[in-house]
Amino acid sequence: MKKYIILVIALLFSAVCLNVFAQTKSYPFEVVKSGKGKQAILFIPGFASSGEVWNDTKANFEKNFTCYTLTMAGFAGVQPQSNASFKNWEDAIAGYIKDNKIEKPIIIGHSMGGGLALAIAADYPDLADRIVVVDAVPCLAALMDASFKPKVNNDCKPIVDQMTGMTDEQFLENQKKYLVRLTEDASKHDLLLGWSAKSDRKTFAEMYCDFSNTDLRDKIATIKCPALILLESYFANIKPAIEAQYKNLKTANLQYASKGLHFIMYDDKEFYFKHLNNFIKVK
Repeated sequence: MKKYIILVIALLFSAVCLNVFAQTKSYPFEVVKSGKGKQAILFIPGFASSGEVWNDTKANFEKNFTCYTLTMAGFAGVQPQSNASFKNWEDAIAGYIKDNKIEKPIIIGHSMGGGLALAIAADYPDLADRIVVVDAVPCLAALMDASFKPKVNNDCKPIVDQMTGMTDEQFLENQKKYLVRLTEDASKHDLLLGWSAKSDRKTFAEMYCDFSNTDLRDKIATIKCPALILLESYFANIKPAIEAQYKNLKTANLQYASKGLHFIMYDDKEFYFKHLNNFIKVK
């Protein structure tokens, strides 16, 4: 009888272990895998954006590269997860690359996704082959306030309460105000607005607050891989400030668009694909 009990316990323990380890690891993003090629490109969209923002870019590279396109949890209709923060998302993306044995991917990020690309390359300097940052700077807040210092204990509750307290109509009206600053291509306005509308309001507020308190200016000094920085045309008017932001990134290649706004992939495709294609070569 004793032997039988021990056997049952052993079998139950084995079943529990198998169940635990068979479960798919959870990441704070959805991933669409496409294309084929020895080398991978990992795409990170910007704030409240869908991975669909990379559709044209993916089509340009899928013949020669395996593409992993992310949409972050809580954005553009993806189920939200707890503990949303810039650092947690950075570590989760790095973890996904390691867990899936994606060797030396090229990481391309837009806006906040560009910030994540910088952070990953800085904190995991041997992980990426190269990075492309599409219209992002290491510290956006410092462009508006030269004396900016990140808060150690940043309280996001007020902004979370404000945004979650809005009605859907109030939130969408607020978002509409920013569309004209994001892209000159008016045909994309409904698309961008739809992504915001489908985003989880709490995640939206938390990440807005957290990213606004992020300063990567010192951290990027540890980046070893080549870095292409594609910037909207307005930033050409404040080159000293932009170059000061990137002064610690010794591998940076800064390029300024000649037209358009924040969504460079929509507003200046000729400039965008010219520099991408020159920077990303098939190995």
